Amino acid sequence: MRKQRGAEVFRITGARQSLADDVRGRQRRYVIAMLVRTLSVIAAAALWNVERYVAVVALVLGVLLPYVAVVIANAGRENAPGLPDAYVPSGLKALPSGSYELPPAAGRESAGARSEGTAPSA
Repeated sequence: MRKQRGAEVFRITGARQSLADDVRGRQRRYVIAMLVRTLSVIAAAALWNVERYVAVVALVLGVLLPYVAVVIANAGRENAPGLPDAYVPSGLKALPSGSYELPPAAGRESAGARSEGTAPSA
């Protein structure tokens, strides 16, 4: 297989999660928020004559939570912070520029022979 010059290279660590997983996660957070809202409204109704302050707090939570849940559910996809960019330009070199000496290989004429573009050993 030949390497294509100028081909795009992608890092898998920079890949976002799939759209299906993202939607499933947002739906799960919304359902959990709505369950908490339902429980808080039931708690407000049950505690109204017993502990009015707790009932009012539960009722406020039950009123405000749908707005917060919808905003969170519709937030959309975002890249995870701290991950590297997914695209790596193909012109980058793995080794720093400069000269280096190749290790001796079998079949070379002498141990002191140098390859073209290498620095002499010390």
